[in-house]
Amino acid sequence: MAEGVRIGEVIHFYNKIQVAVLRISEPIKLGDRLHFLGAHTDFLQEVRSMQIEHQPIEEAEAGSEVAVKVDQRVRRGDSVFRLSE
Repeated sequence: MAEGVRIGEVIHFYNKIQVAVLRISEPIKLGDRLHFLGAHTDFLQEVRSMQIEHQPIEEAEAGSEVAVKVDQRVRRGDSVFRLSE
């Protein structure tokens, strides 16, 4: 069961560098705790590194496509939830 607010989904995953590209419908910032959830995916992680167009950023606006470093494999179509504080 997912917790928090659904803020987007995974649209791509770069396996070698462990980076997920997310299409987000809500703003996110460094330090947010995210829940990645899919058919084969279920883990929590804090946002520690985030980029748009290869530029490091601290927060991303709704509607952005943002690259986030992840600790585990994610898959295209996995949902992303932001956990409440």
